[in-house]
Amino acid sequence: MPSLIESIRQQPVISFAILLAVILVVPVIFEKLKLPGIIGLLVAGVILGSNGLNILDRESETMKLLSDIGLVYLMFVAGLEVDIEQFDRTKHRSAGFGFLTFIVPLIFGTVVGRIFGFGWNGSILIGSLFASHTLLAYPIVSRMGVVGDEAIAVTIGATIFTDIGALLVLAVCIGIHGGNFSVISLLTLLVSLAIYTALVLIGFKRLGKEFFRRSGDEEGNQFLFVLLVVFLSALGAQIIGVEKIVGAFLAGLAVNEVVGDSPVKEKVVFVGSVLFIPIFFVDMGLLIDIPAFIKSLSSFWLTFAVVTGLIASKFLAAFFTQLIYKYSRQQMLTMWSLSLPQVAATLAATLVGYQAGLLTENILNSVIVLMLVTATLGPLLTTRFASNLIPVDPAINQHNTSLEQPTSPLDRDLIFTVVVPVSNPKTEHNLIEMATAIAKQESGQVIALAIAKANVHMDAPDLNVAVTKGKQLLASATEFSQNFGIIAEPILRIDDDIAQGINRTSREQNADLILMGWSNVRGIRARLFGSVIDRVMWATHCPVVAARLLDSPSNMQRLLVPIGNLSGSSRLAIEFARILAQSNGATITFLHIRDRRITPGKVAWMQSQLELMAAKWAPGVESNIQIAIGTDVVEAIARAAKSFDLVILRSRRHRTTAGGLAISDITTQLMPRLTGSVVILGEPHINSQFAIDN
Repeated sequence: MPSLIESIRQQPVISFAILLAVILVVPVIFEKLKLPGIIGLLVAGVILGSNGLNILDRESETMKLLSDIGLVYLMFVAGLEVDIEQFDRTKHRSAGFGFLTFIVPLIFGTVVGRIFGFGWNGSILIGSLFASHTLLAYPIVSRMGVVGDEAIAVTIGATIFTDIGALLVLAVCIGIHGGNFSVISLLTLLVSLAIYTALVLIGFKRLGKEFFRRSGDEEGNQFLFVLLVVFLSALGAQIIGVEKIVGAFLAGLAVNEVVGDSPVKEKVVFVGSVLFIPIFFVDMGLLIDIPAFIKSLSSFWLTFAVVTGLIASKFLAAFFTQLIYKYSRQQMLTMWSLSLPQVAATLAATLVGYQAGLLTENILNSVIVLMLVTATLGPLLTTRFASNLIPVDPAINQHNTSLEQPTSPLDRDLIFTVVVPVSNPKTEHNLIEMATAIAKQESGQVIALAIAKANVHMDAPDLNVAVTKGKQLLASATEFSQNFGIIAEPILRIDDDIAQGINRTSREQNADLILMGWSNVRGIRARLFGSVIDRVMWATHCPVVAARLLDSPSNMQRLLVPIGNLSGSSRLAIEFARILAQSNGATITFLHIRDRRITPGKVAWMQSQLELMAAKWAPGVESNIQIAIGTDVVEAIARAAKSFDLVILRSRRHRTTAGGLAISDITTQLMPRLTGSVVILGEPHINSQFAIDN
């Protein structure tokens, strides 16, 4: 057995295969146990490392390379995920809370370090570990529809200040620890850092915009450009004597606006989230020495001081912010819970400090405990406190909680146009029927679209086959539509990309709605490059409907619309349901899932607001309000859906935390549970993997 294990350790391919298996299986198991997937990767690292089965060698060149890439990628994604637009809206108050939630924990951490015998340099570095935070609970507040609350927007914006501040302190402390410290060397380091930061943030931002403009739709080259920016920034940081993670984070901020919500961003984040970042966390597990870990915990007091110091200091920072900006108690507690989790920047900086010899193994182990506690406690507290906030739409004025919302994507001045891409004869009939029902109700028109995919040669046999098939589908679509009272206009387009062909034609025809058949393909190719639906939604100019219709739309008399919050983004689903209901006399039920802990007063308020929404956006239609109790949204919707003919879901942008390991795709879980017909609606610029607005 030892010889077998040794042979495995010496084979990079085998080690890499083991890592892939761990990344694929372990996070899923831990998330089913209601634990963050990150914890599972750490545990897997411990089991497979020198203190367990000794299968993976942390000192191997393969492991070092992959872990370093993961570390750089982790900080890059943290910078890339910062919402710049939201930050601009609250930048002054974000700066205020950012300063408080940075300086108060910095002081607490420094005091902890001094109490336990660390020098000033090491103590300040410990303080910087307290200062940053990871928005691990962002999906929770997003799902609740309270992201538009000013206190939450301020907390999100403060992430920029805390992460940059913590990384700058790390850079200075490591520079001082390098030796030959003097005031001149410190000033030189700070000046070099300032110049370098300006070059990265301004230079790469301008260069990126120019490159993306010139490269057009060449996503492969754009992807490689982004990766080049990341590692050049990391290299530049090391050249001036700063840790590479500082450069990686700045690179994320620099290309943030350049990539926007494009498919390139999704691919960049995907590669890091499913491969390199998880390997970094496995490597962190390999670093944990179990006997030393248990010994460090047996002393108890250092770990206790680190955990309680962080929790207390983050609470005080939120409390001081409440006093200054007059936030409510629930807002203050939500800000505190959101700023608690210590994952990305904290773990990265801890590893750097430990490898530099500035932090001890006891501190490393204490920080791992801190991560486990805060990564679990933070989201739990956020769920508790944020549920008592009033949902508002971030796109409207922060102090306006009325139901007056921006113009619906379905509003228009010209003829209402529905574009129906046809590709599957089995689903074509029901799609055309639904499209004609919508068009007749809105006095509009239907365009049936067939895309024949081609590369360079217009005389290729494959293209001839695709054109023939497209003509047959269009002929059927025209016949079907005529039976339903509208003659669809057939359009055959030759394009090198199906999704782009759909979007370009829809834009040329000034479409108001794209109605597509739902594709269940979620394999490796779809995850890497996105399905056709994903890519249509990334680039569309109008709402997109992905429909899985198991029956004729005329037979759908009971429509279910889950409503998670009262934001204007729910309007699309409500108006779509209204159009369908008016076309065949159906009844709409609006379903809201509430937590058991929500007060009766909040339930009554939600009931009244849902009734107002129904009256405002679905007038003249018979509708019901149903409020169900449940903490499992998937189970609650699936259970309720059994009594309805059609479920109408709204898709929203899928946002990852650093690493993307703590977020489940609700729709992926829900779709196999729904046995009836379903439509999923997405608005323009929705960055796709579907997620239910509930």
